Amino acid sequence: MQAQETQNEGLKRAYRMTVTVADIEARIDAEVKKIAPQVRMPGFRPGKVPANLVKKMHKDSLLQEALNSSIQEGVQKTITDNKLRPATQPHVHLDNDYAPGKDAVVDFHFEVLPAIPEVAIDGLELERLTVEAEGAEVDAAIARLAEGHKNFETAAKTYKAAKGDVVVIDFEGKVDGVPFEGGKGEGMSVELGSGQLIPGFEDQLEGVKANDSKVINVTFPEDYGAKELAGKAATFDIVVGEVKKPTESKADDSLAQAFGLDGIDKLKELMKAQVEQELNGLTRTYMKRQLLDQLAAAHDFEVPPSMVEAEFDQIWAQLEQEATREEDPEAARKEMEAEREDYRDIAVRRVRLGLLLSEIGQANGVEVSGQEMNMLVTQAAQQYRQEDRQRFVQYLQENPMAAAQLRAPLFEDKVVDFLFDKAKVSEKTVNRADLEAAIEAEPDAKPAKKAPAKKAAAKKEAAEEKPAKKAKEAAKDEGEKPAKKAPAKKAASKK
Repeated sequence: MQAQETQNEGLKRAYRMTVTVADIEARIDAEVKKIAPQVRMPGFRPGKVPANLVKKMHKDSLLQEALNSSIQEGVQKTITDNKLRPATQPHVHLDNDYAPGKDAVVDFHFEVLPAIPEVAIDGLELERLTVEAEGAEVDAAIARLAEGHKNFETAAKTYKAAKGDVVVIDFEGKVDGVPFEGGKGEGMSVELGSGQLIPGFEDQLEGVKANDSKVINVTFPEDYGAKELAGKAATFDIVVGEVKKPTESKADDSLAQAFGLDGIDKLKELMKAQVEQELNGLTRTYMKRQLLDQLAAAHDFEVPPSMVEAEFDQIWAQLEQEATREEDPEAARKEMEAEREDYRDIAVRRVRLGLLLSEIGQANGVEVSGQEMNMLVTQAAQQYRQEDRQRFVQYLQENPMAAAQLRAPLFEDKVVDFLFDKAKVSEKTVNRADLEAAIEAEPDAKPAKKAPAKKAAAKKEAAEEKPAKKAKEAAKDEGEKPAKKAPAKKAASKK
């Protein structure tokens, strides 16, 4: 099989090759010879079924397998012979006129990785801004912890529930006056203002007292998880058991004991370690932003359009998801559309930086060890059910691209650490506000937009910081935010 080049423009390559009928038949015969001993057919002893019968019985699957293996082998040989580095999986097309017994004409095309000029990593200068994790920083973290760890006490029977209170209710939901499955519950605690229930439910509980009865009118969201209820108006007959008021949470030994610690001193030790980790993360973000800006400014080369498109699609999907959570989703989408080209530029930057980091890592022997990869696989497998974990591991073993996706973030971190060690780094101690302001004020970071586009602006900064991976090292997609559940389902889960 010899492929003829039909396109060589920029990073685009296309080829046409002919798989001869002789090659296809030879592969079929070889496969028949291999499987014949296992074929069973009435009237023949095991393993003695004639080859022509075996071929007739499995002709379609044998032909498909022979074609696939021939094409894959031919494509790979073309890539190897021409010393190409594909940026994407080749797109293969079998000629529409092909029929069994004829030569197969196959066209395939793909994009190649660019020839990256020598990467300049000498002369990097970075500033490390550090914040001491003690005193006010730790106290503030403990105060936030105390605020989030609420205790409640039963209020007087005449007390009217307000935002922040917990109302304990029995309820029964109905659509068109008919109770629906799973719509009944008892003793469910609802914190008013928490947003844990469908829109409008908690608001109508404000002002209720113990032993009150009330009918609540709501409409299930259009994207509600239970399709039979999505978008429908419903009523809930509720009876209030009791109302509970939050009590003041103090940063003392009792708070520490609530988390299984001996006392407040142990809690301070724990929170100091967590604050240190958080501040170190901010310091790294600042340094990494500087590093990527310097690399981007020093290197400019063509990048594969398909990689840019894939990266842009990922960025856009994240922004679409964020827009749905804005107070005015439509206004957020309009702002996004107005800045579409800005985000496409960011996609180009991310792809270019991803290729640069990959080149730097390969040129300097940076790699993810087998032990580290095993740890990544084990961690990723935990998100699956026990019975599915082995299949996930097998999937990674059989799909190098999927394995590379899992490996990519750690590889990138190791390359960044390598560059940190190569750079000339100056040290400066600042407070948290100064560090956060420095991150916001990086030269290439986009200015924050007025509401409701602040999230979109923040997304721009995050997108610029995160390099794209090569096609085989694409970043993982973010999952969608789950829909809020009906009160009844929360009661069921409690039971």
